[in-house]
Amino acid sequence: MATPAGNFQLLSGFFRTDKTCRRAWPIPMRPLRTSDGWCDDPSSATYNRRINLPNLARHEKLWREDGVYDFILVLNYNLRPRRKYRGSAIFLHCARPGFEPTEGCIALNRDDLRRLLPRLAKGAVISVRQ
Repeated sequence: MATPAGNFQLLSGFFRTDKTCRRAWPIPMRPLRTSDGWCDDPSSATYNRRINLPNLARHEKLWREDGVYDFILVLNYNLRPRRKYRGSAIFLHCARPGFEPTEGCIALNRDDLRRLLPRLAKGAVISVRQ
């Protein structure tokens, strides 16, 4: 329940087309669909991967009404190789009101994240120190 320490490349991301228009972002971004999810079930072969919903494996819905996932950037944490029980869905995304804690993600103010996106270099790395 904490952000892992390390250097993590920003691989790709998702955005809500009903909340923002497509831009020429340097990081590959794709429109988020209502059927997008992220598997957080360590017993599943799709652990720590994007999945289509509905799905029987335990998962997170990426299409949310609270605005937290209006923009999602996927960090290369625990992807290659994937290690079960080491954490999944570690993203850079929009913060909740009052910057309530995440479950391990990095959260920024929505407008700050929106302004940051076009300025990120392809292959940008975020360093997390604890």
